[in-house]
Amino acid sequence: MKTLRLFGSLWLLLCSSWVVQAQVVTSQPTFFQDNTPVTLTFDATKGNGGLANFTQPVYIYTGVVTNLSTSPSDWKYVKSPAFNMADPAALMTRDATNPNLYRITFTPRTFYGVPAAEQMLRLGMIFKNADGTVVGRAANGGDIFVDVFQGGLGARITAPVTGGNAQFVAAGTTVSVTGEASSAAQLTFRLNGAQVAQQPAASTLTTGVTVTQTGRNVIRFTATSGITTASDSLIVVVRPSVNVAALPAGAKKDGITYLNGGASVILSLTAPNKEFVYVLGEFNNWQQNNAGFMNRTPATDAENARWWVQLNGLTPGQEYAYQYEVDGALRVADPYCEKVLDPNNDQYIPAITYPNLKAYPTGQTTGIVSVLQSNQTPYQWQTTNFQKPKRTDLVVYELHLRDFVARHDYQTLRDTLGYLQRLGVNCIELMPVNEFEGNDSWGYNPSFYFAPDKYYGTKNALKSFIDEAHRRGIAVVLDMVLNHSCGQSPMVQLYFDGGNPATNSPWYNRTATHPFNVCYDFNHESAFTKYFSKRVMEFWLQEYHVDGYRFDLSKGFTQVNSGSNEDQWGAYDQSRINIWLDYHNFLKTIDPTVYPILEHFADNSEEKVLADAGLMLWGNMTGAYNEATMGYTTNSNFSGGYFGSRNWVSPHLVTYMESHDEERMMYKNITFGNQASAPTYDVRNQTTALARQEAAAAFFFTVPGPKMVWQFGEVGYDVNIDFNGRTGPKPIRWNYYQEATRRKLFNVFRELIALRKTEPVFETGTFTQEVAGAAKSLHLTAPSLSVTVIGNFDVVAQPINPQFQRTGRWYNYLTGDSITVANATANITLQPGEYAVYTSRLIKKSTVLSTKARATNALRLTAAPNPSATSALLRYELPAAAPVTVTVQNLLGSTLRTIQIKARQVSGQHELNLPVQDLANGVYLVRLSTGQLTQTTRLVVQH
Repeated sequence: MKTLRLFGSLWLLLCSSWVVQAQVVTSQPTFFQDNTPVTLTFDATKGNGGLANFTQPVYIYTGVVTNLSTSPSDWKYVKSPAFNMADPAALMTRDATNPNLYRITFTPRTFYGVPAAEQMLRLGMIFKNADGTVVGRAANGGDIFVDVFQGGLGARITAPVTGGNAQFVAAGTTVSVTGEASSAAQLTFRLNGAQVAQQPAASTLTTGVTVTQTGRNVIRFTATSGITTASDSLIVVVRPSVNVAALPAGAKKDGITYLNGGASVILSLTAPNKEFVYVLGEFNNWQQNNAGFMNRTPATDAENARWWVQLNGLTPGQEYAYQYEVDGALRVADPYCEKVLDPNNDQYIPAITYPNLKAYPTGQTTGIVSVLQSNQTPYQWQTTNFQKPKRTDLVVYELHLRDFVARHDYQTLRDTLGYLQRLGVNCIELMPVNEFEGNDSWGYNPSFYFAPDKYYGTKNALKSFIDEAHRRGIAVVLDMVLNHSCGQSPMVQLYFDGGNPATNSPWYNRTATHPFNVCYDFNHESAFTKYFSKRVMEFWLQEYHVDGYRFDLSKGFTQVNSGSNEDQWGAYDQSRINIWLDYHNFLKTIDPTVYPILEHFADNSEEKVLADAGLMLWGNMTGAYNEATMGYTTNSNFSGGYFGSRNWVSPHLVTYMESHDEERMMYKNITFGNQASAPTYDVRNQTTALARQEAAAAFFFTVPGPKMVWQFGEVGYDVNIDFNGRTGPKPIRWNYYQEATRRKLFNVFRELIALRKTEPVFETGTFTQEVAGAAKSLHLTAPSLSVTVIGNFDVVAQPINPQFQRTGRWYNYLTGDSITVANATANITLQPGEYAVYTSRLIKKSTVLSTKARATNALRLTAAPNPSATSALLRYELPAAAPVTVTVQNLLGSTLRTIQIKARQVSGQHELNLPVQDLANGVYLVRLSTGQLTQTTRLVVQH
């Protein structure tokens, strides 16, 4: 229903197209103003049905769109203080006879507290339970809007109730229509311009309109008073008969197929048991025309599953927004599209993150829209011969873009790769980056699986990041969420009933089969889900060159219904094993070297089957390691972090001390650490706590098998996981690296990672461990090298039998010291927190300066003043004539400035002015190189 009231500006006209959506909410009176009482009635069975048959209190969560809003969907003056709290002023009253109807009455301007000078245009709202975990929205998952009448003359068609959608009827149908005016006027109904009824000096008019013309028909209701006219319209469509035809040869089964150099596309949508589908978009002015009426594939194609249409006359290279309109009642985006436009969230994406983002087609449609674009310039991959690190050498770095780099974009992350490369990690695991609900999220609420979320940047920026990571020898793994989808997913919306997926949904269970599900649970025994999941897995491997996946909540891929019984859910499940073996076999056909990592946590008997088949599984050892670092050793047995202790054949256990889902170890150390020996030895002391993290690292990285590190764990990140809410933004602490004790922890991580990647003993040697008590030891033995790790995790001194593999000289790898062992089993007393990594031969650390590197101090490089605000004077001395290059890097390893003096400078003292006024406050590394010698000094910029 599109109302064309005379508000005096185009923006207001656009706003007026958002009349009460899908009649989820109705208002009484119809034409209410900002300073008059209005009663809003919410029908919980309409829209997304999220609160249908709900028995607890329901609250309105609401705000106002005003003349100062930045868009027709920009709320201001939000009524309730917090979304996850109950607000008594927003409590709805349940109808006495119909428990799915809720009402609230208020005067808008006073209810919201809008200043008198600000014009109220629309009320925006959703409905929720007390803590916001159950939400009623519009059918497309978006907000619900109700216009505030601006005065003067208004006209609205109040029946039939369509919520702005076209009504589809058979030819010859008589449609009963009612129009209402805000005051007495001459009322007229017309069909395609021809008058069918008129009533002078009335406020209501009802008549029947018989529709015979195939295609779009416009029923227009007009109120006229003197020279003032207001109108509203209803679109009635007489649709053609559905044509049954097979997909053309070469067309993709689902999604977009580009043809004829980009002038044509074939669009295909899986939607079994639907009656008809139109494609609407910028190519047909969002109108239901015959060219956009989709064919249905024959019954032999997956139970009449697919709808398709070929669109011609497109401009190659132009972006087109489009949606599917299904059965005349629901508009959804393409589940297979690679880009979407979101009317509620795109406005908060900075232009520097996503330049030239296409504008949302405001006033043409509602909900998320998909985008197609032919003749896109393909990304030119620079690294085409990348070899994945061996699984035995794998050190994964899990990170969340939002909380890792301040600009939360791929370009900045790409510039940070130097830091990660220095640390030594050889695989980066990105928390979910495909389109999820909202912008500020961990990403485990997915809705579109082929589209990178624009909040992190463009798709080519993501490819460039992966390309550069590969150039540096670093693999990239995506966190992929295929256990469930959330409400913005078109596949959820297509089959939705009463707040849950309908029983005939091709993809989802109406009720989740396991206790830890969120959103809507995929049925992985459905052929539709298997097909979809495999297309997702194939897409990112091929299109983005990713190296594998960490599959979120993989234990949920089951149709064995465990209800709320967590133990039953984790028990051996052959059907779940079959599902994962099928997916794994498929993945290997796309990339035989793929990393398939499961977040499984099922019974070891099941995990062993999966691991022995080649799948990799997360190994959560947070509890044991953190108990040890806190100084409580009763529950600090590390043995479960070794694949062999689980009786697995292959090293497919991806062990970790921290992940995104666990409390930060350092936070618990300094908050709950053992103080039994304080003040002499206090775990809650930051320096002590960091040293204990070093000890944990020594017993972590030296255990054979792949390892995972959570972001900033290498510098002792100590912010509570519940800061700003569990999934809320966390402080980004790059300054930690500047602190000596934290940088020492970084270096311990770095040296241990280097040791495990370079020495074969971690791959081919024998391994034993005694890690149950306070004093712990590990032993790795091979012909070329033996390693003994000992440590005391108590808060008092403890003796330990080191059980060296032989007598003779042993080298403390991390300190460079050595000891002579006369008795391999003689006890050694370790102080609290003391540890050592002994090797049977001398192995130089990567951070120990070589003789040549130490000689670079002869350059005598200094920078003054330091700190500096505008420029720094570099002084240096050349022992021999040489060309000079000066570079300035930030602590992430990104080069910001290069100065080259091409002519050879003579030996002796020199000065060089370095401008810094355009650099942000912080610490920078100034490196001077002569080709033979290099020296680095730190420079603090402080404006």
